[in-house]
Amino acid sequence: MDKRKLKQGYALLKFSTRLIRRVPFLFRVCVMDGLKVKLVNYTPKPLETVTWAALISYWEEWESEAFERVTRTDVENHLPRVLGYGHESILEHAVFTFAIEGISRVASHQLIRHRIASYTQQSQRYIKLNPEDVEETFVIPEGVKENPELYEKWKKLMREAIELYEETYARGIHQEDARFILPQAVRTKIVVTMNLRELKHFLGLRACERAQWEIREVAWKMLEEIAKRDDLRPIIKWAKLGPRCISLGYCPERELMPPGCLKMTKEKWKSIISRKM
Repeated sequence: MDKRKLKQGYALLKFSTRLIRRVPFLFRVCVMDGLKVKLVNYTPKPLETVTWAALISYWEEWESEAFERVTRTDVENHLPRVLGYGHESILEHAVFTFAIEGISRVASHQLIRHRIASYTQQSQRYIKLNPEDVEETFVIPEGVKENPELYEKWKKLMREAIELYEETYARGIHQEDARFILPQAVRTKIVVTMNLRELKHFLGLRACERAQWEIREVAWKMLEEIAKRDDLRPIIKWAKLGPRCISLGYCPERELMPPGCLKMTKEKWKSIISRKM
């Protein structure tokens, strides 16, 4: 490749980088209607479990029965220090189960790419379809809603998709085939179980401002669910659960980082761990 083409390629890259930096802020104020995230279950005494597992490495008096003797003071004395050394495998001994309702199949497909987790998802054979209120059935991005003409076209197409789905089923086509006509925007429900180490990995990628807006909102709501529990809230700070910039101290996206993002993300994270939800 000659120098002229290299310069053209570099100029295009710089332009793309400037454009990409602006895109996430188009969705910053987006609040997704119909989304529900709930922490429904987790390992009993999770921080005590993780601390007890960590102590096996260097505590000469460690034994199986020692778990019952682990106190909150032991947790506070040992767990932050061990995690500060970067020893995160111990986090895998605590498991969390979330129920997520109202996300699109677009977002659930991003979610299930995190393979060190367990998922059970609503079957599309049994979803509720409402042609009178398409937003009960589908997720429509805020950017589309802000354009009235485009918004009406989206709703019209979605109503037609529902009607064609129902017509196809009425003509004897099985639901598992009729569903092929439905857009990826169709809402779904999913149960997610992750160990704490994988949850940290998930939040690191998906709570980032540059993540897609819908999965990003799910990630922050999962973090807020943890913060609601007094027995869990300290692990957010000790394990630095959140976007990667929280644990790294800088933005790994480098020149792709939206302007002012690092400061605002840190403030948002601190507000979660400092208040009772």
